[in-house]
Amino acid sequence: MDSLQLLSRIRNIPLVSSRLVDGFLSGNYRSVFRGPGLEFDEVREYTDGDDVRSIDWNVTSRMGSPYVKTFREEREMALLLMIDVSASLQIGSGTYKKADTAAIISALLAHSAIHNNDRVGAVFFSDRIEKWVPPMKGRNHLLRLVQDVASIEPVGRGSDLSAAIACVEQSMKMRGICIIVSDFKMRATFRQMSMLGKKHDLIAVKITDPSDSKYPQSGLMEIRDMESGEITPSFGFSARFRRDYEDFWLTDRIFWERECRRRGIDSVVVDTEEDPAKALLSFFKRRKKR
Repeated sequence: MDSLQLLSRIRNIPLVSSRLVDGFLSGNYRSVFRGPGLEFDEVREYTDGDDVRSIDWNVTSRMGSPYVKTFREEREMALLLMIDVSASLQIGSGTYKKADTAAIISALLAHSAIHNNDRVGAVFFSDRIEKWVPPMKGRNHLLRLVQDVASIEPVGRGSDLSAAIACVEQSMKMRGICIIVSDFKMRATFRQMSMLGKKHDLIAVKITDPSDSKYPQSGLMEIRDMESGEITPSFGFSARFRRDYEDFWLTDRIFWERECRRRGIDSVVVDTEEDPAKALLSFFKRRKKR
């Protein structure tokens, strides 16, 4: 799928996914994502059942009867998308490349945030920061962001999530939502992800493709690493080679999911052959039940 086709599909997301957004993502957005905290609302007279720890002793002493402080959830949140645009996402064995799936997921999430009057921004990263889009509100901002998602042409080929995390930590001072969209074919960054997750509501979205788990039966071929350019000879007619290939990537996925759980990082795996909207909806329903 070229950038024009992808942009056309993404721009139509507010139409084709309206039931998804207006239904679950709109009505349950606040219960799916944890807000940044509580802010003071007002002081009112104490009533039976109120928590005595909320009594405002200064007002109580002036009024001669107990008064309590009330708080409300801070409604406005900022969503920051951390979008991997490295060369490894240009792979795809079916209709869509990983980059296409990542773009559609990013656009869906951005649309949901704007629909709920929240700010949304993005950091596009490869082995460098390709582009920073500060969180803002509004439909015009959403359309510009979708344009960036569909048409960005990265300079770098590798992937450095650590640099993206450092960028977010420097830029987002208030608690928000950070969603990493990547195939995570990079040097392990679980420690940095864990630290980011202590400051923000962090979700990791891993994009996979059938070629990650199955190697075709074929003759002597060369496997080229899309990011490093390293070439590895392969022989797909060898059952042992295909088995070793499958075992390697299965182990890699199990390790990634285990480390995310161990460090308290919410994670979801979306394959290029899946409907991204349905995959997100299923994940959000599971998250809401917790």
